[in-house]
Amino acid sequence: MVQVGNTAPDIQLPDQNGNIVSLRDYAGKKIILYFYPKDDTPGCTAEACSFRDNYQSLLSKGFVIIGISADDTESHKKFAEKYKLPFPLVADPERKVIKAYGAWGEKVLYGKRSEGILRKTFVIDEQGKILHIIEKVDTEHATEQILKLFS
Repeated sequence: MVQVGNTAPDIQLPDQNGNIVSLRDYAGKKIILYFYPKDDTPGCTAEACSFRDNYQSLLSKGFVIIGISADDTESHKKFAEKYKLPFPLVADPERKVIKAYGAWGEKVLYGKRSEGILRKTFVIDEQGKILHIIEKVDTEHATEQILKLFS
């Protein structure tokens, strides 16, 4: 299980445009790496739009944003276009990266237990170390949750 202080496991997966995303490509920047259950669902849309609406502010503070779910690249492309998301959405249908970050496990929704993607956000520093892990994401205020960590 990934913990604060660990080196973040790398990613070598395609985004919504078919580009391979690697954390190494963002060396020297702080990374907001967020795991979300499903494209175009209410909570996931609120979270993505929080990052979209505050994108320039986050960039000016040295952050880049990467979203990951098990949806395929085509689903990500539709989601990104529909909501004009300016950051990569990485497709992990085999759930390798999702599991490497401990973002897969038992969930309870409406009293029903199932396995699925756990909504988590990792803040990674410029050297690739995990600074913070947000386990209880406030989807509508995802950006504010992160910025509070740095105020």
